[in-house]
Amino acid sequence: MKILIVLYILILSLIAACSTAPEKNTTSESITDSLQEVKLSDEQFNSLNIELGRAQKRAIGSAIEVTGMLDVPPQNLVTISAPLGGFIKSTELLQGMSVKKGQPIVTLEHPDYIQLQEDYLLTKNQLEFLELEYKRQEELSKENVNSAKSLQLSKSNFFSAKAKMQGLTAKLKLVNINLQELEAGEIKNSISIPSPISGYVTQVNVNLGMRVTPTDILFKIIDTEHLHAEAQVFEKDLPSIKVGQQVRLILSNETKERRAKVFLIGKEISAERTVRIHCHLEEEDLSLIPGLYFKAFIESETTIVDALPEEAIVDFDNAHFVFIENKPLHYTLTEIQIGKTQNGFTQVVLPLSVAEKNIVIKATYSLLSILKNTEEE
Repeated sequence: MKILIVLYILILSLIAACSTAPEKNTTSESITDSLQEVKLSDEQFNSLNIELGRAQKRAIGSAIEVTGMLDVPPQNLVTISAPLGGFIKSTELLQGMSVKKGQPIVTLEHPDYIQLQEDYLLTKNQLEFLELEYKRQEELSKENVNSAKSLQLSKSNFFSAKAKMQGLTAKLKLVNINLQELEAGEIKNSISIPSPISGYVTQVNVNLGMRVTPTDILFKIIDTEHLHAEAQVFEKDLPSIKVGQQVRLILSNETKERRAKVFLIGKEISAERTVRIHCHLEEEDLSLIPGLYFKAFIESETTIVDALPEEAIVDFDNAHFVFIENKPLHYTLTEIQIGKTQNGFTQVVLPLSVAEKNIVIKATYSLLSILKNTEEE
Protein backbone atom coordinates (compact mmCIF):
# COMPACT_ATOMS: atom_id res chain seq x y z
CA MET A 1 0.00 0.00 0.00
CA LYS A 2 2.84 2.38 0.79
CA ILE A 3 4.30 1.74 -2.65
CA LEU A 4 0.95 2.39 -4.34
CA ILE A 5 0.50 5.62 -2.41
CA VAL A 6 3.97 6.84 -3.44
CA LEU A 7 3.29 5.98 -7.12
CA TYR A 8 -0.07 7.75 -6.95
CA ILE A 9 1.59 10.89 -5.58
CA LEU A 10 4.26 10.81 -8.33
CA ILE A 11 1.65 10.41 -11.08
CA LEU A 12 -0.36 13.36 -9.74
CA SER A 13 2.81 15.49 -9.63
CA LEU A 14 3.67 14.65 -13.25
CA ILE A 15 0.13 15.45 -14.44
CA ALA A 16 0.23 18.76 -12.65
CA ALA A 17 3.64 19.63 -14.16
CA CYS A 18 2.54 18.79 -17.73
CA SER A 19 -0.72 20.72 -17.49
CA THR A 20 1.06 23.87 -16.31
CA ALA A 21 1.96 25.96 -19.48
CA PRO A 22 5.02 28.23 -19.44
CA GLU A 23 4.13 31.75 -18.51
CA LYS A 24 3.98 34.04 -21.52
CA ASN A 25 6.32 37.02 -21.49
CA THR A 26 3.58 39.55 -21.91
CA THR A 27 5.69 42.25 -20.38
CA SER A 28 8.28 42.15 -23.19
CA GLU A 29 5.67 42.22 -25.96
CA SER A 30 3.74 45.06 -24.39
CA ILE A 31 6.92 47.10 -24.09
CA THR A 32 7.77 46.47 -27.75
CA ASP A 33 4.29 47.53 -28.86
CA SER A 34 4.41 50.67 -26.76
CA LEU A 35 7.82 51.60 -28.19
CA GLN A 36 6.43 51.85 -31.78
CA GLU A 37 5.31 55.39 -30.97
CA VAL A 38 7.54 58.37 -30.29
CA LYS A 39 6.23 61.34 -28.36
CA LEU A 40 8.15 64.58 -28.68
CA SER A 41 8.16 67.78 -26.76
CA ASP A 42 7.86 71.11 -28.52
CA GLU A 43 11.56 71.72 -27.96
CA GLN A 44 12.49 68.35 -29.51
CA PHE A 45 10.23 68.94 -32.50
CA ASN A 46 11.83 72.32 -33.22
CA SER A 47 15.40 71.10 -32.71
CA LEU A 48 14.97 68.12 -35.05
CA ASN A 49 13.55 70.29 -37.89
CA ILE A 50 10.92 67.69 -38.63
CA GLU A 51 9.03 68.08 -41.91
CA LEU A 52 5.72 66.40 -42.70
CA GLY A 53 4.24 65.45 -46.03
CA ARG A 54 2.38 62.79 -47.98
CA ALA A 55 3.14 60.38 -50.79
CA GLN A 56 3.23 62.04 -54.21
CA LYS A 57 2.45 60.72 -57.66
CA ARG A 58 5.72 60.56 -59.58
CA ALA A 59 7.01 59.00 -62.79
CA ILE A 60 9.55 56.35 -61.81
CA GLY A 61 11.11 53.91 -64.23
CA SER A 62 13.39 50.95 -64.03
CA ALA A 63 17.06 51.50 -64.82
CA ILE A 64 19.31 49.28 -66.94
CA GLU A 65 22.91 49.35 -65.74
CA VAL A 66 25.54 49.48 -68.48
CA THR A 67 29.22 50.35 -68.88
CA GLY A 68 31.08 52.12 -71.64
CA MET A 69 33.69 54.64 -72.68
CA LEU A 70 33.78 58.25 -73.88
CA ASP A 71 34.63 58.59 -77.56
CA VAL A 72 34.56 61.12 -80.39
CA PRO A 73 32.81 60.85 -83.79
CA PRO A 74 35.09 60.09 -86.77
CA GLN A 75 34.96 63.66 -88.05
CA ASN A 76 36.43 64.89 -84.76
CA LEU A 77 39.50 62.64 -84.88
CA VAL A 78 42.13 63.52 -87.49
CA THR A 79 45.30 61.70 -88.49
CA ILE A 80 47.92 63.95 -90.13
CA SER A 81 50.19 62.53 -92.86
CA ALA A 82 52.46 64.04 -95.52
CA PRO A 83 50.71 63.61 -98.91
CA LEU A 84 54.01 63.41 -100.88
CA GLY A 85 56.40 62.51 -98.06
CA GLY A 86 59.53 64.53 -97.25
CA PHE A 87 61.90 65.48 -94.45
CA ILE A 88 60.68 67.16 -91.24
CA LYS A 89 62.11 70.68 -91.23
CA SER A 90 60.30 72.11 -88.20
CA THR A 91 57.42 71.52 -85.81
CA GLU A 92 56.52 72.86 -82.38
CA LEU A 93 53.76 70.44 -81.47
CA LEU A 94 53.79 68.54 -78.20
CA GLN A 95 51.27 66.04 -76.93
CA GLY A 96 48.39 67.83 -75.20
CA MET A 97 48.86 71.17 -77.00
CA SER A 98 45.80 72.88 -78.46
CA VAL A 99 45.73 73.88 -82.13
CA LYS A 100 43.39 75.98 -84.23
CA LYS A 101 41.95 75.07 -87.59
CA GLY A 102 44.30 76.26 -90.37
CA GLN A 103 47.28 76.67 -88.04
CA PRO A 104 50.57 75.37 -89.62
CA ILE A 105 51.65 72.38 -87.54
CA VAL A 106 54.68 71.01 -89.45
CA THR A 107 57.06 72.08 -92.23
CA LEU A 108 58.58 69.58 -94.66
CA GLU A 109 61.18 69.86 -97.40
CA HIS A 110 62.18 67.65 -100.32
CA PRO A 111 63.72 68.12 -103.82
CA ASP A 112 60.55 66.66 -105.31
CA TYR A 113 58.66 69.79 -104.24
CA ILE A 114 61.01 71.93 -106.36
CA GLN A 115 60.71 69.55 -109.30
CA LEU A 116 56.94 69.61 -109.06
CA GLN A 117 56.87 73.40 -109.27
CA GLU A 118 59.28 73.41 -112.22
CA ASP A 119 57.11 70.90 -114.07
CA TYR A 120 54.07 73.06 -113.45
CA LEU A 121 55.68 76.21 -114.84
CA LEU A 122 57.08 74.40 -117.90
CA THR A 123 53.77 72.72 -118.61
CA LYS A 124 51.92 76.00 -118.22
CA ASN A 125 54.16 77.67 -120.82
CA GLN A 126 53.86 74.70 -123.16
CA LEU A 127 50.11 74.70 -122.75
CA GLU A 128 49.88 78.32 -123.87
CA PHE A 129 51.94 77.53 -127.00
CA LEU A 130 50.00 74.35 -127.78
CA GLU A 131 46.69 76.14 -127.35
CA LEU A 132 47.71 78.81 -129.87
CA GLU A 133 48.99 76.12 -132.25
CA TYR A 134 45.74 74.19 -131.96
CA LYS A 135 43.68 77.29 -132.73
CA ARG A 136 45.95 78.10 -135.69
CA GLN A 137 45.55 74.59 -137.11
CA GLU A 138 41.79 74.93 -136.74
CA GLU A 139 41.80 78.12 -138.80
CA LEU A 140 43.97 76.53 -141.46
CA SER A 141 41.69 73.49 -141.52
CA LYS A 142 38.70 75.70 -142.22
CA GLU A 143 40.53 77.13 -145.26
CA ASN A 144 41.66 73.63 -146.31
CA VAL A 145 45.27 74.70 -146.09
CA ASN A 146 46.57 71.97 -143.74
CA SER A 147 45.91 68.29 -143.47
CA ALA A 148 43.54 66.63 -141.02
CA LYS A 149 46.51 64.82 -139.50
CA SER A 150 48.17 68.13 -138.51
CA LEU A 151 44.96 69.28 -136.82
CA GLN A 152 44.57 66.02 -134.92
CA LEU A 153 48.18 66.08 -133.78
CA SER A 154 47.96 69.66 -132.49
CA LYS A 155 44.70 68.82 -130.77
CA SER A 156 46.22 65.75 -129.10
CA ASN A 157 49.25 67.68 -127.91
CA PHE A 158 47.10 70.47 -126.51
CA PHE A 159 44.73 68.22 -124.54
CA SER A 160 47.60 66.06 -123.26
CA ALA A 161 49.36 69.12 -121.92
CA LYS A 162 46.07 70.38 -120.45
CA ALA A 163 45.53 67.08 -118.60
CA LYS A 164 49.08 67.16 -117.27
CA MET A 165 48.54 70.75 -116.16
CA GLN A 166 45.40 69.79 -114.25
CA GLY A 167 47.23 66.91 -112.52
CA LEU A 168 50.14 69.14 -111.50
CA THR A 169 47.71 71.77 -110.23
CA ALA A 170 45.96 69.16 -108.03
CA LYS A 171 49.30 67.96 -106.62
CA LEU A 172 50.39 71.49 -105.78
CA LYS A 173 47.12 72.18 -104.00
CA LEU A 174 47.56 68.91 -102.13
CA VAL A 175 50.84 70.15 -100.65
CA ASN A 176 49.47 73.67 -100.04
CA ILE A 177 51.62 75.55 -102.59
CA ASN A 178 50.11 78.86 -103.62
CA LEU A 179 49.72 78.87 -107.44
CA GLN A 180 49.58 82.65 -107.72
CA GLU A 181 52.90 83.01 -105.89
CA LEU A 182 54.39 80.23 -108.01
CA GLU A 183 53.28 81.81 -111.28
CA ALA A 184 54.82 85.06 -110.07
CA GLY A 185 58.18 83.22 -110.01
CA GLU A 186 58.44 82.19 -106.33
CA ILE A 187 59.58 78.56 -106.12
CA LYS A 188 59.59 77.11 -102.58
CA ASN A 189 61.79 74.31 -101.30
CA SER A 190 59.50 73.49 -98.37
CA ILE A 191 55.80 73.11 -97.63
CA SER A 192 53.68 73.43 -94.48
CA ILE A 193 50.72 71.31 -93.41
CA PRO A 194 47.86 73.13 -91.63
CA SER A 195 45.58 71.59 -89.01
CA PRO A 196 42.23 70.62 -90.56
CA ILE A 197 40.36 71.03 -87.25
CA SER A 198 40.63 72.78 -83.91
CA GLY A 199 41.45 70.47 -81.03
CA TYR A 200 44.19 68.87 -78.97
CA VAL A 201 47.26 66.94 -80.09
CA THR A 202 47.14 63.36 -78.83
CA GLN A 203 50.06 61.84 -80.74
CA VAL A 204 53.41 63.20 -81.99
CA ASN A 205 55.41 60.65 -84.00
CA VAL A 206 58.10 62.83 -85.65
CA ASN A 207 61.36 64.60 -84.93
CA LEU A 208 63.48 67.09 -86.87
CA GLY A 209 65.22 65.63 -89.93
CA MET A 210 63.06 62.53 -89.96
CA ARG A 211 62.08 61.22 -93.38
CA VAL A 212 58.38 60.42 -93.68
CA THR A 213 56.29 58.75 -96.35
CA PRO A 214 52.65 59.34 -97.29
CA THR A 215 51.62 56.32 -95.19
CA ASP A 216 53.32 57.51 -91.98
CA ILE A 217 51.18 58.99 -89.19
CA LEU A 218 52.77 62.28 -88.11
CA PHE A 219 50.19 63.54 -85.60
CA LYS A 220 46.74 62.81 -84.24
CA ILE A 221 44.40 65.66 -83.30
CA ILE A 222 41.12 65.29 -81.43
CA ASP A 223 38.31 67.82 -81.15
CA THR A 224 36.76 67.14 -77.72
CA GLU A 225 33.90 69.60 -78.15
CA HIS A 226 31.42 66.89 -79.12
CA LEU A 227 32.35 63.87 -77.03
CA HIS A 228 29.75 61.11 -76.86
CA ALA A 229 29.25 58.07 -74.67
CA GLU A 230 29.51 54.62 -76.23
CA ALA A 231 27.85 52.02 -73.99
CA GLN A 232 27.55 48.25 -74.28
CA VAL A 233 24.06 46.80 -73.69
CA PHE A 234 23.41 43.09 -73.28
CA GLU A 235 21.05 41.60 -75.84
CA LYS A 236 18.49 40.66 -73.15
CA ASP A 237 18.08 44.37 -72.29
CA LEU A 238 17.90 45.55 -75.89
CA PRO A 239 14.05 45.48 -76.18
CA SER A 240 13.87 48.01 -73.34
CA ILE A 241 16.21 50.52 -75.04
CA LYS A 242 14.67 53.30 -77.13
CA VAL A 243 16.12 56.38 -78.83
CA GLY A 244 15.61 59.46 -76.64
CA GLN A 245 15.72 57.68 -73.26
CA GLN A 246 17.48 59.47 -70.43
CA VAL A 247 20.87 58.18 -69.31
CA ARG A 248 22.59 58.87 -65.98
CA LEU A 249 26.31 58.21 -66.16
CA ILE A 250 29.20 58.45 -63.71
CA LEU A 251 32.76 58.67 -65.01
CA SER A 252 35.41 56.45 -63.47
CA ASN A 253 37.28 59.50 -62.10
CA GLU A 254 34.18 61.28 -60.73
CA THR A 255 31.34 60.76 -58.29
CA LYS A 256 28.79 63.19 -59.71
CA GLU A 257 26.15 62.13 -62.23
CA ARG A 258 26.06 63.48 -65.79
CA ARG A 259 23.00 63.40 -68.04
CA ALA A 260 22.81 62.07 -71.58
CA LYS A 261 20.28 60.75 -74.09
CA VAL A 262 20.26 57.64 -76.26
CA PHE A 263 20.92 58.86 -79.81
CA LEU A 264 21.65 55.72 -81.84
CA ILE A 265 21.27 51.98 -81.26
CA GLY A 266 23.67 49.59 -82.97
CA LYS A 267 22.48 46.88 -85.34
CA GLU A 268 25.16 44.28 -84.66
CA ILE A 269 25.63 41.91 -81.73
CA SER A 270 29.24 41.40 -80.66
CA ALA A 271 30.89 38.12 -79.67
CA GLU A 272 30.18 39.08 -76.01
CA ARG A 273 26.44 39.27 -76.87
CA THR A 274 26.29 43.03 -76.45
CA VAL A 275 25.07 45.86 -78.68
CA ARG A 276 26.71 49.28 -78.83
CA ILE A 277 24.54 52.33 -78.21
CA HIS A 278 25.54 55.93 -78.88
CA CYS A 279 24.56 58.57 -76.28
CA HIS A 280 24.91 62.36 -76.49
CA LEU A 281 25.89 64.30 -73.36
CA GLU A 282 23.43 67.06 -72.48
CA GLU A 283 26.22 69.40 -71.31
CA GLU A 284 29.45 69.67 -73.28
CA ASP A 285 32.64 69.71 -71.19
CA LEU A 286 35.95 70.50 -72.88
CA SER A 287 37.87 69.13 -69.90
CA LEU A 288 36.77 65.58 -70.71
CA ILE A 289 39.01 63.36 -72.81
CA PRO A 290 38.21 60.30 -74.93
CA GLY A 291 38.84 56.90 -73.40
CA LEU A 292 37.36 57.60 -69.94
CA TYR A 293 35.31 54.66 -68.68
CA PHE A 294 31.90 55.16 -67.11
CA LYS A 295 29.01 53.36 -65.44
CA ALA A 296 25.55 54.39 -66.59
CA PHE A 297 21.86 53.78 -65.91
CA ILE A 298 19.41 53.90 -68.80
CA GLU A 299 15.94 54.88 -67.60
CA SER A 300 13.09 52.87 -69.11
CA GLU A 301 9.48 51.73 -68.53
CA THR A 302 8.37 54.85 -66.67
CA THR A 303 5.14 54.49 -64.63
CA ILE A 304 3.20 56.79 -62.32
CA VAL A 305 3.39 55.54 -58.72
CA ASP A 306 3.09 56.74 -55.12
CA ALA A 307 6.52 57.87 -53.96
CA LEU A 308 8.26 59.37 -50.96
CA PRO A 309 11.67 61.03 -50.62
CA GLU A 310 14.37 58.47 -49.84
CA GLU A 311 15.14 60.14 -46.50
CA ALA A 312 11.54 59.54 -45.35
CA ILE A 313 12.12 55.77 -45.28
CA VAL A 314 14.18 54.01 -42.61
CA ASP A 315 15.60 50.49 -42.67
CA PHE A 316 15.11 48.65 -39.39
CA ASP A 317 15.17 44.92 -38.55
CA ASN A 318 15.43 43.97 -42.26
CA ALA A 319 12.27 45.88 -43.10
CA HIS A 320 11.26 49.35 -44.32
CA PHE A 321 9.36 51.83 -42.16
CA VAL A 322 8.01 55.36 -42.08
CA PHE A 323 6.83 57.48 -39.15
CA ILE A 324 3.14 58.36 -39.30
CA GLU A 325 1.72 61.35 -37.42
CA ASN A 326 -1.21 60.07 -35.36
CA LYS A 327 -1.67 63.39 -33.58
CA PRO A 328 0.58 66.41 -33.03
CA LEU A 329 3.98 65.36 -31.64
CA HIS A 330 3.02 61.66 -31.71
CA TYR A 331 4.66 59.56 -34.45
CA THR A 332 4.18 55.84 -35.01
CA LEU A 333 6.72 53.59 -36.73
CA THR A 334 4.81 51.82 -39.52
CA GLU A 335 6.09 49.13 -41.86
CA ILE A 336 5.64 49.69 -45.63
CA GLN A 337 6.60 48.02 -48.89
CA ILE A 338 8.95 49.80 -51.30
CA GLY A 339 9.71 49.53 -55.02
CA LYS A 340 12.03 51.33 -57.42
CA THR A 341 14.12 54.37 -56.52
CA GLN A 342 14.89 57.18 -58.93
CA ASN A 343 16.09 60.78 -58.62
CA GLY A 344 15.83 60.75 -54.83
CA PHE A 345 12.30 59.29 -54.64
CA THR A 346 11.24 55.72 -53.80
CA GLN A 347 8.05 53.95 -54.81
CA VAL A 348 5.98 52.99 -51.73
CA VAL A 349 2.93 50.89 -50.94
CA LEU A 350 1.24 52.31 -47.83
CA PRO A 351 -1.33 50.57 -45.62
CA LEU A 352 -4.86 51.87 -46.23
CA SER A 353 -5.10 52.97 -42.60
CA VAL A 354 -2.39 55.60 -43.03
CA ALA A 355 -2.97 56.64 -46.64
CA GLU A 356 -4.50 59.98 -45.64
CA LYS A 357 -2.17 60.75 -42.72
CA ASN A 358 0.90 62.95 -42.62
CA ILE A 359 4.28 61.24 -42.90
CA VAL A 360 7.61 62.41 -41.51
CA ILE A 361 9.79 63.12 -44.56
CA LYS A 362 12.77 64.67 -42.78
CA ALA A 363 14.63 63.69 -39.56
CA THR A 364 13.28 60.13 -39.66
CA TYR A 365 16.54 58.57 -38.48
CA SER A 366 16.59 60.99 -35.56
CA LEU A 367 13.16 59.68 -34.54
CA LEU A 368 14.42 56.11 -34.93
CA SER A 369 17.37 56.91 -32.68
CA ILE A 370 15.01 58.26 -30.01
CA LEU A 371 12.90 55.12 -30.35
CA LYS A 372 15.92 52.83 -29.85
CA ASN A 373 17.15 54.83 -26.85
CA THR A 374 13.74 54.55 -25.26
CA GLU A 375 13.76 50.78 -25.83
CA GLU A 376 17.19 50.44 -24.19
CA GLU A 377 15.98 52.35 -21.14
